[in-house]
Amino acid sequence: MVQHEELQNAALSELLEGCKPEPEDHEDGHKQDESGEGSGVLPFDLSLADLDLTSEEVDLEGLVEELELWGDHEVVRDILSKGTDVREHVREVDTRLRQVELDSIQDYIHESDNLVELHQQIKACDTILEEMEDLLGGFQSDLGNISTEIKTLQEQSLTMSIKLRNRKTAEAELGQFVEGLTVPPRLVTDILDRDVSEDYLTYLVALRHRLEFCSNNELARKAAALQDVEPELDRLRLKATGRVREALLQKFNLLRRPKTNYQILQQSVLLKFKSFAAFLKDHGPEVFTEVRAAYVDTMSRIYRRQFGAYLSSLLRVNAEVASSADLIGAEETAVTGLFARARDAITRPDRVSVFALGGREAVLTHLDATPPLVSHTLAAAGTRYPYEVLFRSANKMLMDAACHEFLFCNEFWQGDTTIFRDVYESVLSFMEESLETMLEGCYDAIGLLLMIRINYEHQLIMQKRCVPCLDSYIDKINLLLWPRLKAVADAHIASMRTGNHRNLWSEDVHAHYVARRYAEFTASMLSLNADYGDPQIDHILERLRAAACELLLRVAHLFPANKQHTIFLVNNYDMVLTVLKEAGVGADGKPDRCNTSGVFEELLAAQKHAFVEAELAGHFGPFISFVKAAEQAQQASKGGKAPVNLAEAKSLMADFASRWKAVIEHMHRDAVTNFGSLQRGIEILQRTLSQLLIYYTRMTGAEGVLMKCGPEGAELCKGAISHPAFIYEIKMKLKL
Repeated sequence: MVQHEELQNAALSELLEGCKPEPEDHEDGHKQDESGEGSGVLPFDLSLADLDLTSEEVDLEGLVEELELWGDHEVVRDILSKGTDVREHVREVDTRLRQVELDSIQDYIHESDNLVELHQQIKACDTILEEMEDLLGGFQSDLGNISTEIKTLQEQSLTMSIKLRNRKTAEAELGQFVEGLTVPPRLVTDILDRDVSEDYLTYLVALRHRLEFCSNNELARKAAALQDVEPELDRLRLKATGRVREALLQKFNLLRRPKTNYQILQQSVLLKFKSFAAFLKDHGPEVFTEVRAAYVDTMSRIYRRQFGAYLSSLLRVNAEVASSADLIGAEETAVTGLFARARDAITRPDRVSVFALGGREAVLTHLDATPPLVSHTLAAAGTRYPYEVLFRSANKMLMDAACHEFLFCNEFWQGDTTIFRDVYESVLSFMEESLETMLEGCYDAIGLLLMIRINYEHQLIMQKRCVPCLDSYIDKINLLLWPRLKAVADAHIASMRTGNHRNLWSEDVHAHYVARRYAEFTASMLSLNADYGDPQIDHILERLRAAACELLLRVAHLFPANKQHTIFLVNNYDMVLTVLKEAGVGADGKPDRCNTSGVFEELLAAQKHAFVEAELAGHFGPFISFVKAAEQAQQASKGGKAPVNLAEAKSLMADFASRWKAVIEHMHRDAVTNFGSLQRGIEILQRTLSQLLIYYTRMTGAEGVLMKCGPEGAELCKGAISHPAFIYEIKMKLKL
């Protein structure tokens, strides 16, 4: 009910809004449309919705409520304000509605043909759609049937594929079985008649397949056909192994030709036939043994001849560095010196090279990059080399050749390392015997240590190359070199300990040639051990140092005067330290793990102190003794004052003042002439004069012995030499 009332109110509002009176332009009081009254087109939109416009009697019940509801509408207010007759207005609206209805009917009449045509088209479309529906229904039915057929075909296809796969598998198995148990005539012809070249491997592969099949397949072993096929295969195998044997032996014979580069021949020719060797190893062991022995014999002869000739050419340019007479403690007489100089003129530039390194360590640089010496140019060049250079060159060639042969054997003989061992057995034995023969008369300890270092570096090079073929050889070389080095070191030590030191003594207090030999030898050994820290070398050097120090002390004791004894030791210790310093040993230079420099510095300091005391005692002995005795007496007495013989002190003071300058001059001359190094002589002179000044100050200084003796002692001090005068004289002598 409420909804119906709302609809009525909406329709009335629309009607009243559309019936709003327009301004009167004509005499009859109605506004006309611009297009004329008979046009049938209304100037406004009239929507009656659910409004009942019949001519039946209208029930006016509720009109008052509606008027109250719509009383405020502007259309109602406008009508009421103008006093327009509502019925008239309604009739006018009704007339217009009828006209609109008539116009609409007329429009429908005009469009009737089109509507009929549209109706026919719709019917035709319905017919077409119905036919399409039937057609699509048929398609759907057909597709359903096709889907069923596809599923059936899929099942059949899967079944057929399984059958096909099974048949192929059976065919392959059966084909292999049949192929393995048959010997095609073409294969027999190829094996018997074809040239044994690289293409021959194809026939060997086919034959290998049949041989392995017949021997390894259990079904084939049970097949009756095997009894017919196996004898034929065995005869064909024997024929194939025989032809392969002949081919390989011919290739091996090519290696024996003079001036043949066997390495190129191995790489470019033999490696192409490595599968032939594998075939013989698996299917012709009796022939393989013969072929293997032929290769071993061929290459062993080649290497033995090559290294024998090369080592002989190296030995012709060997420079003999040291002999049994070239020991640290050996006596150097005029005769041996003459022969040594004659020998040195031929074999080496100077004799110092026996004990000094002299650049020989250069052989350790770039060991892998430096090529071996060329044998045919050595004699023509006229240059001689110490044995470590020849050792490096021979072993460098050995390493390169061994690496090549090892890798070739590993590839050609399918990883059989025993073949390389057999090939190089005679070569390595020859190299070891040659070295052992040379070592029997070798007294060159520096050369031996250099060879030990070279051997160690060669071992590292082989490890970097990942080729272990020479490990046992390198170990054997070490076992030859180390005992010989220790034997030579023992000979040096024995020459210093058991030699006749009286034959080594002379009146010359300068550095002894034994000390120089020892210093240069020690510096060389320390330099070569700097980067290795070998404790065996440190032990040898400690024993050498003890023997050298003992020998120097024994020789020093032969000097009649204590001063000469001290000067001799100072010169020798100083020379040892100088040589070590020049070699860069100790301090911030090369490490000195056995503290050789430190020991000799302590010995030198002790001898310098002893020399200073001996030198002063020789010139001012009574004066120094008086000072020391007086100081001891004063220290022992209470209050530090003890009776001192001032008369003796006065006599000593006068004696000192009369000849102190002459003594300083004499000391200066001795320092310049007695010490091998002018710098060392001036240093010791400075120490001596400084100590003399200290003694004199202890006698005459403010806290000296005389000042503690009261006024009489102080009176003696007034005539003493002034401290500035003493300092001036010392400086003047040290400048010279």
